[in-house]
Amino acid sequence: MYTSGKYSSRGPALIPRMKTKHRIYYITLFSVVLLGLIATGMFQFWPHSIESTADWTLDKRSVHDAPLIRLPVSSPIPERGDLSCRMHTCFDVYRCGYNPKNRIKVYIYPLQRFVDELGVPISSTGLSREYNDLLSAISDSDFYTDDVTRACLFIPSIDVLNQNSLRIRETAQALAMLPRWDKGMNHLLFNMLPGGPPDYNTALDVPRDRALLAGGGFSTWTYRQGYDVSIPVYSPLSADVDLPERQPGPRHYFILSSQTAIHREYRAELERLKEENGEALLLLDKCSNLSQGAASARKRCYKGQVYDYPQILQESSFCVVLRGARLGQAALSDVLQAGCVPVILADSYILPFSEVLDWKRASVVIPEEKLSEMYTILKSIPHRQVEEMQRQARWFWEAYFSSMKAIGLTTLQIINDRIYPYAARTYEQWNNPPVVKWSSVNSPLFLPLIPPRAPGFTAVVLTYDRVESLFRVITEISKVPSLAKLLVVWNNQNKSPPEETLWPKISVPLKVVRTKENKLSNRFFPYDEIETEAVLAIDDDIIMLTSDELQFGYEYFNYLYTYKMPGDIKNWVDAHMNCEDIAMNFLVANITGKAPIKVTPRKKFKCPECTAIDGLSLDQTHMVERSECINKFASVFGTMPLKVVEHRADPVLYKDDFPEKLKSFPNIGSL
Repeated sequence: MYTSGKYSSRGPALIPRMKTKHRIYYITLFSVVLLGLIATGMFQFWPHSIESTADWTLDKRSVHDAPLIRLPVSSPIPERGDLSCRMHTCFDVYRCGYNPKNRIKVYIYPLQRFVDELGVPISSTGLSREYNDLLSAISDSDFYTDDVTRACLFIPSIDVLNQNSLRIRETAQALAMLPRWDKGMNHLLFNMLPGGPPDYNTALDVPRDRALLAGGGFSTWTYRQGYDVSIPVYSPLSADVDLPERQPGPRHYFILSSQTAIHREYRAELERLKEENGEALLLLDKCSNLSQGAASARKRCYKGQVYDYPQILQESSFCVVLRGARLGQAALSDVLQAGCVPVILADSYILPFSEVLDWKRASVVIPEEKLSEMYTILKSIPHRQVEEMQRQARWFWEAYFSSMKAIGLTTLQIINDRIYPYAARTYEQWNNPPVVKWSSVNSPLFLPLIPPRAPGFTAVVLTYDRVESLFRVITEISKVPSLAKLLVVWNNQNKSPPEETLWPKISVPLKVVRTKENKLSNRFFPYDEIETEAVLAIDDDIIMLTSDELQFGYEYFNYLYTYKMPGDIKNWVDAHMNCEDIAMNFLVANITGKAPIKVTPRKKFKCPECTAIDGLSLDQTHMVERSECINKFASVFGTMPLKVVEHRADPVLYKDDFPEKLKSFPNIGSL
């Protein structure tokens, strides 16, 4: 028992000492392992370069905390900007790669303060509230990534929304210093107020290499179709004023003009319209008896009477949006918010998001020279259509104009759709409100059995030297409601096209393509500028067609001709460059079982500039071949669908004694 007791007495004394030694050892070992794990985690998740950035919160983007970058005078300056840039030439789509969500990844550069060698900032305003809101919205979206190696698109934190606040040269130098600039490849700049006095260019004057531009005042001459994105000019009133949605219907005023900086000639014309139409038109101006400031910006006056702005816009069916020094106007956003149908008079203006939005459903575009006819034009629009346009105008604002977030994310979605076209939004998704009100739906018995006409068609006019006739054709085609774009193929290598100022002023984009060789097949070349499925190929001497006839033809059978023509008829027509009109008549007659609507026009062919050697149709073999194609087409159809007829029946009340406003196409068949 003694020995046992002795052991027992030592045992308890020795065991605690051994536990203490092991405890120190294990604590030390655990601490080393823990520190190793922490270090590994920091190495794994800490930014690997100065380009990486944490979440973009307002506090993190404080200008005062941003590093100061001094620009040497000798810093490189980007090139002016390549007007020929397209997505397949100036954008590296392979950076975007494939991902299951079909969504591009966007990287935002960390904020930096750029100054010149004397310490003067490149911008007088720094980071504006609007641009901060834009970057915050993008950083909170599914597009954003803070991993620069995964980015498909890069957005500088340099604020170029308002060119008035920028030093052009120094801003360009700052862009060129961005680590991933690479001549602007895959970079996106947002600008809403381009140009400056006296010319007010319609695109940002900052040299930007190949960067994409989301611009708020593009014209048809500066907009790179399918590359740039036309965006609205944001109105600060969108955030400051709450205008509850108003039900569509008649308003107190028929037309309202609320802009204050209108050119005196336009102001005089509006005053004349006011005299002619009285209380139907309200012509407002700035209030001279109020002190300048934020309060006066939200007031408008007429003969001493003060109106709240933009609330007064809700009291009119139509609201005028005239061009100012710049094409893009914030008034367009105010008008849409009020549910007032904008009447846009700004020749060559590329409407915001027109790549995807069908503006014919929400606005009326009138050439500036037609301002005197505005009242008559608007009166011809049916009341039901006006109500639909009011509803659509308000929805456009809510979905795409109401905030910098809406503008920024819409821009990215458009670019996303270009890169992943198989997953792109449809026309209906872009243009139909998510909740359809039954009052706005037509009876299904009258719904069209063809694709919607909203995407429109591109008119391709082949020309050589007949400028007078060409301009007449352009003027007439531009009146067609479904025209989306007009492309002139200049086939004369020995003579330059007319100067920009001489071309007709039209409300859709007008582009001139100069060919390298005088070939007739140039009219069928798949030019990058053509983005619609439907294309109207027309010569520069076809001046007898009216806009109603072109619209009537477009609405019905172009889809069937393109996708449902039997056999090899389309290939035959393309190979022989003949008989496309006969093929169309075969198709229509076969489907409807009726005689051709109109084969030989009553009006005479008129081309004062044509000579005996100008036209294909003057070749004797041309008519012989047309007889052959009739036999060819009849064999393909298995029958002769054409019927002999001597009666001309116009389905649109052409000859009946009806009021003009009841005729859908009053100008069909006119001589």
